[in-house]
Amino acid sequence: METTNYEAVVEAILFTMGESVELERIAKALELETAQTKEIITRLQEKYQQENRGIQIIELDGAYQMCTKNEMYEYLIRIAKQPRKRVLTDVLLETLSIIAYKQPITKAEIEKIRGVSSDHAVNKLVEYDLVMELGRLDAPGRPMLFGTTEEFLRSFGVQSIEELPMLNPEQVEEFKQQAEEEVQMKLQV
Repeated sequence: METTNYEAVVEAILFTMGESVELERIAKALELETAQTKEIITRLQEKYQQENRGIQIIELDGAYQMCTKNEMYEYLIRIAKQPRKRVLTDVLLETLSIIAYKQPITKAEIEKIRGVSSDHAVNKLVEYDLVMELGRLDAPGRPMLFGTTEEFLRSFGVQSIEELPMLNPEQVEEFKQQAEEEVQMKLQV
């Protein structure tokens, strides 16, 4: 292996570990002596300094860690303050699909389909502006009805609910079987 490849390996190790790694462990991974490994790390540190990179390799009590240079923190703070893109978990996607296909629908109906409480999921979807309250069902307790929003249509690239893909009956039956198996497994635990 060439020296540049050793440098790449050191970078990969330090980047992946995300914390300090002892010189001996790095040397062992490279199958080199600690003195040779220290030379490689020192060269890499100098390269980062000369090329004015945003990261650096620091030494901490005989171990090395890749980290951001202090002068970059201002930019990191700016990016951290920006709103994060919403991530839809499996639970949120499942709840959203039930609402999309069955709207208008109450939380009780969603929970009957899912088999678990859906308060958190519905509240998150409302917070993300993918679902909204459509009104109340004319029934005892006057439960809230939920449906999808224009933001839902934009996010999923459809102009109307009618454009959502239709599941074939075989898929629906397969999904029902999988759900029943999951419920049975949970009951056995």
